Amino acid sequence: MILKDITITNSSGLHARPASLWVQMASRYKSSIKIKTNDSEVDGKSILGILSLGLSSGSQFQLIVDGADEQEAAENLEALVNNLENQGE
Repeated sequence: MILKDITITNSSGLHARPASLWVQMASRYKSSIKIKTNDSEVDGKSILGILSLGLSSGSQFQLIVDGADEQEAAENLEALVNNLENQGE
């Protein structure tokens, strides 16, 4: 199991388009992917779950990945969040 603390650095947070990019990437992996904030934990492969967290710029969450391809999944999802600003998100 991999646990990573991630801070959203892009100006608009994980709104619909970045959340969609996240879910598309997360769905490629067999591992279980969860996003946990202080008061909620959602399936990292569910766009509605992610949007329900209301993650804005500066928000922090814990990425929890567990499974056969957990290392690759965690690294790529963290890189996606870190590169949202470069993609105009």
